Amino acid sequence: MNVIQTNQAPAAIGPYAQGRIVNGLLFASGQVPLDPSTGEVVGTTIEEQTKQVLKNIEGILHAAGVDFSAVVKTTCFLQNMADFTTFNEVYATAFTEPYPARSAVEVARLPKEVLVEIEVIAKVE
Repeated sequence: MNVIQTNQAPAAIGPYAQGRIVNGLLFASGQVPLDPSTGEVVGTTIEEQTKQVLKNIEGILHAAGVDFSAVVKTTCFLQNMADFTTFNEVYATAFTEPYPARSAVEVARLPKEVLVEIEVIAKVE
């Protein structure tokens, strides 16, 4: 197993890795909208926060040698399902067909009271 560590995504704030590669798959930890250089939350709207989350995911994917086209599954956690349509518009900017499989759920709370968290599984070579 290989550990993914990049300064293009926020450092782990607990006992976990940004990502692990095993058997040709990258399992990336959930990303929240933190600025990798400051550790501060970026944005106050679902649009701003989703853009930052996708930017953080992109950093992890690049560290694994792939891009969004390699993502096979995402799990999306939203603080408020009323944000789903707006979230979806921003989310769609990162992916092209064939889209990855996806789950999207509303949760009571997320770290640092953010509005969105996304985790991904991607195929790596």
